[in-house]
Amino acid sequence: MLRNYMEVIVDNLLTSILSEYKDICKCKVCIEDIKAITLNNLQPLYISTEKGYTYTKINELKIQFKTTVISEIIKSIDIVYNNPNH
Repeated sequence: MLRNYMEVIVDNLLTSILSEYKDICKCKVCIEDIKAITLNNLQPLYISTEKGYTYTKINELKIQFKTTVISEIIKSIDIVYNNPNH
């Protein structure tokens, strides 16, 4: 079950954040670009066990952690908005 849990976190937050942006393209290419830029700027959180999953879920609840992820998503949205790849 090896996976980068940061991908799950970004996916969960991205949908709600994008709903606040009316003028940005939400095609698959733009969304994937936003995710890629965001994930490249965040430290990965690889998990391989249920214990790791539980620890990561607890860490996700910390305000600073969530703020950092949201900040990176917003930066990535701005980059893609100003430089669409399609």
